[in-house]
Amino acid sequence: MYHSWARSFTPRPVHHRLGLVCLGVGLQHGALPPVGPRTPDHHTAVVISAGSGWLRTPDGRTRPVTAPCLLWLLPGTPHHYGASRGAGWDEAYVDFTGPAVDAYTELGCIDPDRPLVPLTDTTTARAAVTRIARAARPGNPLLEVETSAAVHELLVALRRARADAPRASDPLLQALARDAFLPLSVAQHAARHGMTPTELRSAVRRGAGCSPKDYLLGIRIGRAKELLTATELPVAAVARRVGYTDPAYFSRLFTRRIGTPPVRFRARHDARVPSPEHPPVIPPPTSA
Repeated sequence: MYHSWARSFTPRPVHHRLGLVCLGVGLQHGALPPVGPRTPDHHTAVVISAGSGWLRTPDGRTRPVTAPCLLWLLPGTPHHYGASRGAGWDEAYVDFTGPAVDAYTELGCIDPDRPLVPLTDTTTARAAVTRIARAARPGNPLLEVETSAAVHELLVALRRARADAPRASDPLLQALARDAFLPLSVAQHAARHGMTPTELRSAVRRGAGCSPKDYLLGIRIGRAKELLTATELPVAAVARRVGYTDPAYFSRLFTRRIGTPPVRFRARHDARVPSPEHPPVIPPPTSA
């Protein structure tokens, strides 16, 4: 015995320009029949909130599935899965596609190499799925826009809920952020933490969704933007403050990341942001 509710959508080309579009949503529970084998042409996130079952991966192995967890079904990749006999499981799924999928994959929110991902909790992810289901009411003129926004939200929620996701207090990321302005290579950062460069890259990508080089660059460029807008330091001095001895190299990195050179960035933000060393002078209130 099982219960199933599902809806399918057909977004127009203009909706695809939102980055992600929802193609379908389903809420099911109980002793559901097996799904597949089949090969989809889009991505599907299957969130298992309760119960257990199995997943047959493309290499022919059958892996046990225990809630809470996430199943990634990828376009062009065969899948076959099902709930255990008896009580079954509690499942919610969302079909989606769009040009932003590549970016979410690069950022680690979608992991093509892990079809089965343990989660710590499914509450937030299920809330995003519920928003999609509610948007599917008859005659909703904003259906595609609301469901698109909820898919973005779902991917972030699933990334945060991963059982292996470091918490905000991850000591490795904190230490890298603290040392970001030191003139150290990735190999030197790794050695400071008793790791190989490969181990450091894996740990940072798991925690921050990017490489150590990109993680450190983001911190450095962020600080450089603050110095450019809050101080009158020359660009060369800003470069040294954030760990670069070569101002020209710093300028090239800054331009590539921000889209404009440091000097032009400063000119655009000539309304100075008060720095901690020079707090603003706030005049006393005038009497009416």
